[in-house]
Amino acid sequence: MNLALLHSPLVGPATWNRLAPVLRARGHAVAVPDLTPLMAGEGPYYAALAEGAASAVRDDTIVVAHSGAGALVPAIAALAEGRLRGAVFVDALLPHPGESWFAGVPPELGARLRGLAKAGKLPPWHAWWPKGAMEALLPDRAMGAAFLAEQGELPLAYFEEPAPALPLDLAFAYLQLSEAYATDAAGAAELGAPVLRLNLHHLAPMTHPDAVADGIERLVLTLGGGGRTLRP
Repeated sequence: MNLALLHSPLVGPATWNRLAPVLRARGHAVAVPDLTPLMAGEGPYYAALAEGAASAVRDDTIVVAHSGAGALVPAIAALAEGRLRGAVFVDALLPHPGESWFAGVPPELGARLRGLAKAGKLPPWHAWWPKGAMEALLPDRAMGAAFLAEQGELPLAYFEEPAPALPLDLAFAYLQLSEAYATDAAGAAELGAPVLRLNLHHLAPMTHPDAVADGIERLVLTLGGGGRTLRP
């Protein structure tokens, strides 16, 4: 099976450092594109990120999108021109065509983040959360250091930019890892997509790679039954 593992634009490919070898050992061909350089320009960001991700898509590929990468899937599918077989959203945002990232978060979070912005930049993602939050999720020091080292300041314009107004005409399934993504998982279920819930946490691909790999493989087997369509 061809898998393209997509990290959130807010962090880096270290998200998949532990999971990718597990999947390869199970016989899958795994690509892990690094999208972090694409956040360093001036935008538009969604188009650049989608193009970078689509370059890793071979024929008959399943895209596995974590967190904010879920919003990129429709544009990736459009660029891949039939090379995608489906997508698995892993604790990920569902696509929000025509709407910005800020439009989908609670107003208080949006206001807090805008207040943190300086010269059009937001602090790195890990700095958004209380002290000790990352250490609690990633107690392995080497793992945590690799994850944090990839994170830098983020362009405020990315969060304000509307996602491309594209439908997702693609078979997809949803793997929920944390309560923070319960709404997205419920939305996927309402659209008829297979949903699997694991009682883990948002960064479980790093700390529980075998369990997450099991979940991805189970959901991939459900994708042969036809597409579930998300439209603008």
